[in-house]
Amino acid sequence: MSRSDKMRQSSSTVDAAVAAFRAGQPVLIHDAADREGETDLVYPAGELTPDAVARMRNDAGGLICTALSHGVAETLELPFLQETIDHPLSADHDLAYDERSSFSLTVNHRDTFTGITDEDRALTITELADVAADPDLDAFAEQFRAPGHVHLLKAAPGLLDDRLGHTELAVALAAAADQSPAAVVCEMLDDESGEALTPAAAQSYGERNDIPYVEGSQLVERLS
Repeated sequence: MSRSDKMRQSSSTVDAAVAAFRAGQPVLIHDAADREGETDLVYPAGELTPDAVARMRNDAGGLICTALSHGVAETLELPFLQETIDHPLSADHDLAYDERSSFSLTVNHRDTFTGITDEDRALTITELADVAADPDLDAFAEQFRAPGHVHLLKAAPGLLDDRLGHTELAVALAAAADQSPAAVVCEMLDDESGEALTPAAAQSYGERNDIPYVEGSQLVERLS
């Protein structure tokens, strides 16, 4: 395949991902072989349903998190969690794939019961998308409590210019699709090996379920 053909293919792939996200549908994003080497199943947070939470539990199997833009997280006074933990476990928090983690607080919406059911998590996440669209700290504190069952991720200030994690890739995709700056991510795991699902297997899953698969490098090329 020529370079021009590869560029056209990449453009078409990104366009399909943006179109799916704009329509409220999921996308598969592989970050990079030399990073986590994982494919995440990603939804726009505002479109998440209990059925989608069940799909993430059953078909993906990783940790269901909600990624927020840095600006939204700052307005809501959400910290990077590793900077707030006063415990020996937080010392020398070295990661093999990045300089730091994106984890922030965990939350439940106040209208949930335990917070862990598919219905409860879908409620928490869709309400987070509403807050992210018009962030206000007082309203956030009134509607949510911490700790909870939905892990929040705080994107880097410069998004893809600063970091190339699933947090930033998902938030950048949400922006390109005119969605709220909040996206749900969950790692795809292999039931047999227990390891991250390979890119080839993730692409096959996407083809079977009509879910676009896109490489992080393709999103960076088009969206940064």
